[in-house]
Amino acid sequence: MVNDAPTGATAGRPADSEIAMSGWFRLTLGLLAVVLGAACTVQGLGYVEESVMAGHRVWALIGPVLMLAGVVLLWLGVRARNHR
Repeated sequence: MVNDAPTGATAGRPADSEIAMSGWFRLTLGLLAVVLGAACTVQGLGYVEESVMAGHRVWALIGPVLMLAGVVLLWLGVRARNHR
C-alpha cells in the first residue's frame, strides 16, 4: 500500500504546517469577526451617524453574536498554533 501523505504527516493526522496554517486562518477570521461585530454593534446602537445600519437595533444584536463567534475562532486558532 502506498502512503500519499506529505512528509512528516501520519495517516489521519495533518502535518505541522497544515496545523499552523489552520491556526493562522482561524486567528485571521476571528479577528475579522471581532472587528466587524464591534462595528455592527456601534452602528446598531446609533453611535455612528450617516450609516445604513445606524439606529437599527437588529445590528446591535448581530454584532455581539459575531464578536462571540470571533472570540471562539481566536481561541481555536491559538489552540491550534500551540498544539504543535
